[in-house]
Amino acid sequence: MKNSVKRIVTLLLAAVLVLSLTACGNSGSNTSKQKTYKIGLCNFVDDASLNQICDNIEAELEKLGKENNVTFEIVYQNCNADSNVLQQIIADFITAKVDLMIGIATPVAMAMQAATEDNQIPVVFAAVSDPVGTGIVDSLDAPGANITGSSDYLDTNAVMNLIFAADPDVQTVGLLYDLGQDSSATPIAAAKEYLDTKGIAYKEYTGTNVTEVELAADAIIADKIDAVFTPTDNTIMTAELSIYEKLAEAGIPHYTGADSFALNGAFVGYGVDYAELGVETADMVKGILVDGDDPKTTKVLTFDNGTATVNTETCELIGFDYATIEKAFQPYCIKVQTITTAESFDDLKN
Repeated sequence: MKNSVKRIVTLLLAAVLVLSLTACGNSGSNTSKQKTYKIGLCNFVDDASLNQICDNIEAELEKLGKENNVTFEIVYQNCNADSNVLQQIIADFITAKVDLMIGIATPVAMAMQAATEDNQIPVVFAAVSDPVGTGIVDSLDAPGANITGSSDYLDTNAVMNLIFAADPDVQTVGLLYDLGQDSSATPIAAAKEYLDTKGIAYKEYTGTNVTEVELAADAIIADKIDAVFTPTDNTIMTAELSIYEKLAEAGIPHYTGADSFALNGAFVGYGVDYAELGVETADMVKGILVDGDDPKTTKVLTFDNGTATVNTETCELIGFDYATIEKAFQPYCIKVQTITTAESFDDLKN
């Protein structure tokens, strides 16, 4: 009798074990059905605009993954404007056999384009100001290869209009940028053409790092320049916190090509919504990996450049009245908004 009982218990335990393993097997089967896409995301430099793009790409891909029952495994790297580091990061992405690369800013996009000509790994870029002029794509409507993305093209004439709306008596404009930034070439040329047409003098000031940009700002002040223009230049962006106060105290307004400049103290940032740009870029990634969209025929996304972001603290320091500035800017903007000085957009939330 005891043996019979033992046999029954043993059989019951075996049955429970089988059911348990079956359940685990089914669970594993469900998990295996969720496809994982490995993505290499490389940022060019640590600044407020580019970081905002990366944060929104990652957040949107997490959301899209849940909605589409897939996993986007993102490997994030920042080359900190070092070309050698950038090349190594891309090589590591290739070795890791990523399904797609995301390149933030023009230098990263160009490097990824060159590195994927043979292997044809899809590339999606973000914050490339002139993707056609830099040869990254054939055209905005038909990129023509394994690369597409989103552009933060700057309407330079619109920024120039703001300068003279705020102060019609401006006689000399300083052009502050990095000669090595491909994204600055086209808008700086456009600014010169605009100023030549109006018969306004201009002087160029350049720098390739924070120290050089600080020296350029000192020269701008010494030369008594009336206003300064900087396009979507990442080198100047990283130095903005170091120069904004001295320019403002000298009464020199700094007009720039992104709201992150204004966040870091510049008088005005005029351009795209970088949070939206990040979201839309992530949607393109999902379209290519999940929906099968072909990069060569996926249109480059462009955005409305109609928002002027005014730093109210800097505005007051320069000696402008914000209400007057807002009224002067409105004919040239879809929206005029305000911001106060901080290191990152996250700081404004706290």
